[in-house]
Amino acid sequence: MKIIKLGLVDYQPTFEAMKKFNAERTPETEDELWLVEHPPVFTQGLAGKPEHLLLTSDIPVVQIDRGGQITYHGPGQLVVYTMINFKRRHTSVRKIVSALENSIIATLEEYGIDSVNDPDRPGVYVGNRKIASLGLRIKDGSVYHGLALNVNMDLEPFHQINPCGYAGLEMTQIRDYLNPCPTWDEVAEKLSKHLLSELDYEKLKL
Repeated sequence: MKIIKLGLVDYQPTFEAMKKFNAERTPETEDELWLVEHPPVFTQGLAGKPEHLLLTSDIPVVQIDRGGQITYHGPGQLVVYTMINFKRRHTSVRKIVSALENSIIATLEEYGIDSVNDPDRPGVYVGNRKIASLGLRIKDGSVYHGLALNVNMDLEPFHQINPCGYAGLEMTQIRDYLNPCPTWDEVAEKLSKHLLSELDYEKLKL
């Protein structure tokens, strides 16, 4: 597994790069995790319903090819794109989803934040509030897209949508529970280690 920290990058070219990586990968291509932040953007999944965008603003809406409804990405959110050949690893997409959720839960536990997954709604929750979202695209035996964990960001744009299609769903972030809030880089490092463990990778290449 190769871990690539891309920093703050625009959404559209990153989306195109994900599709290109998946289309061009061979059976020998090493799996990768991409750690990124995005400038403000709404992304709408394949089955996304336009009514879940409640207000229009200067934040662009990008139609993409993952599952799920509309969500928001912005600075201070840790986004991890999981470029994984699941057939080669003899695993299932369901197990990958569980590994992503468990990695987030384990990361938050290190900070004393109790969180859970919900079998009826992908993602991770602290009480009734959602702190992390998941969305994957399955194609040619591989998955891409991944997870988004709210660290230290402006949550207001989530009020312009029904997050992930759920009206009234409140979002939260690590900053709401820790003062001072850990840095994006620190959370990224912890989450990466948990992901490698949960996904059964034995080595880390930077």
